[in-house]
Amino acid sequence: MPSVALLVLRSIFVMVAVGLGVGLINSNLLPSNPAWIPWAVIAGSLILSAMVIVVDVFVRPKRLEIMTSVYFGLVVGLFLTYVVLLALTPLLPTNQQVVHWIQVGVGTIVCYTCISLLIQTKDDFRFIIPYVEFSKEVKGRRPYVLDTSVVIDGRIADVVDTEVLDAQLVMPRFVIAELQGIADSSDKLRRSRGRRGLDVLNRLRANAKVELEIFDSDLPEFAGQPVDMKLVLLAKHLSGKVITNDYNLNKVAKLHGVGVINLNDLSNALKPVYLPGESTEVRIVKPGEESGQGVGYLDDGTMVVVEGAREHINHVVRVAVTSVLQTSAGRMVFGRYDGVSAKPEARIERAVTS
Repeated sequence: MPSVALLVLRSIFVMVAVGLGVGLINSNLLPSNPAWIPWAVIAGSLILSAMVIVVDVFVRPKRLEIMTSVYFGLVVGLFLTYVVLLALTPLLPTNQQVVHWIQVGVGTIVCYTCISLLIQTKDDFRFIIPYVEFSKEVKGRRPYVLDTSVVIDGRIADVVDTEVLDAQLVMPRFVIAELQGIADSSDKLRRSRGRRGLDVLNRLRANAKVELEIFDSDLPEFAGQPVDMKLVLLAKHLSGKVITNDYNLNKVAKLHGVGVINLNDLSNALKPVYLPGESTEVRIVKPGEESGQGVGYLDDGTMVVVEGAREHINHVVRVAVTSVLQTSAGRMVFGRYDGVSAKPEARIERAVTS
């Protein structure tokens, strides 16, 4: 769907074309007979403007601020009009009125084309000068590019609600397409995951605290690349960071020098730190792999392996922490049984409700 700015521009272009036709009718260039000539001129103006717009529509949309596009497009358009007319000087007729209308017509088309191009390339804007390239500078906070996995996971919406991530969130169109494909899958589990991802995306869009942009552009370097590589290239293009839960994407992004925020790492970093010798309480829910071991989980999901607690399944026990192991899957706490909790009922209730 074209933006409102493009619709307004195209409407103005059609009105200008009709106005030029009326001006041509009121001039002395056209014969007064037959009577259908004025109507033919109006129709020709509409058809010509429609053809220009159709050509513009079928050019792949890309994505600069609107006012800058208008100002710069007019400057470039007028300059190009001058160059084109200069090149066509030997072919122009001697009648100055005809030359005037040719100049107006060429100028209108070229200016429209320049402004439209800049409006559609506002996110990829670069001034190219021979031997020197001035690329856009990233001012302020860098945008965050969302991965499919992090949207399906759903925690990103809760993280955004805390206002920890106060920069712009970028959702690529190809990620939305992947989510739609998952949501339309014949597999019930994949379909459920895809629909949850779309629900999370709608929640982000409805959140007034979130600046969420849908990135529609198809960069040349995207050709033939898988979705994960497109995410890395887009984040590099925008000088932003990727938000993901995917371990492999995390590694690939770092290889390309792109910053990554892994929600699993963030979650692990926010979990309470237990040092050897400290005590905690946990409800034993199942036996461990080794003899005498019991396994429980803290409120944040951290697994606790307790020596000597196998006989206390479904009881809340005190645990003396002996060591902590950090793995790619999360954090594991190891400890030894230190007695039954003094307030098991309250602890069990809290564990169940969590």
